[in-house]
Amino acid sequence: MEYRFRNSFVVLVISFAVTLMAKAGDEDFVIPSNVTVVDGSFFASTSMRVLIGAEPPTVFSVMKTSLAEFPALNGHSVSYAVLQYPGGTVNPPHTHPSSSELLFLLTGSLVVGFIDSSNIIYTKSLEAGDMFVFPKGLIHYQYNNIENESAFAISAFCSANAGTVSVPGDVFTSGFSDFVLAKAFKTDIFTVQKIKAGLTQA
Repeated sequence: MEYRFRNSFVVLVISFAVTLMAKAGDEDFVIPSNVTVVDGSFFASTSMRVLIGAEPPTVFSVMKTSLAEFPALNGHSVSYAVLQYPGGTVNPPHTHPSSSELLFLLTGSLVVGFIDSSNIIYTKSLEAGDMFVFPKGLIHYQYNNIENESAFAISAFCSANAGTVSVPGDVFTSGFSDFVLAKAFKTDIFTVQKIKAGLTQA
């Protein structure tokens, strides 16, 4: 009787495992509810074509291919960005709450850095061909300190929606009162208003 019970239990476990495997095979990717046709085009994005042969930008520029721009990324834990840095420009301090970032510098040079939760800063000067990883959720930046030379990089993220929280942008354009910001940054309201005005013009 016990032997027969064990055999039945083993068969049940194997059947359950096979069912799960079959189920997983049916869900290799996520199809949005508004998509009616799934073919090769669903898995392709042409959004980066605009970069080919385009004039270099005059201000720092980032073009993302994340879940918002490319719905086929849903469930795949990957996304991408192309970053262009004219001479002397900076990608201001920011974080990606949902992902680490692996930056690959294709042309030019950059000074990059991040700060950890112990308030230790890690910086590095990168040349074309170098890579640098920014740990998930930590504040980081990139700066092209060569005034007459542009830089071009690509970044990979381990999330379809890494998210970006810009430290200066999100803090000073958040709606926090000038009084609170002046207290927090140990400055005066006039300075806070100047910073806000500068960020609005950018």
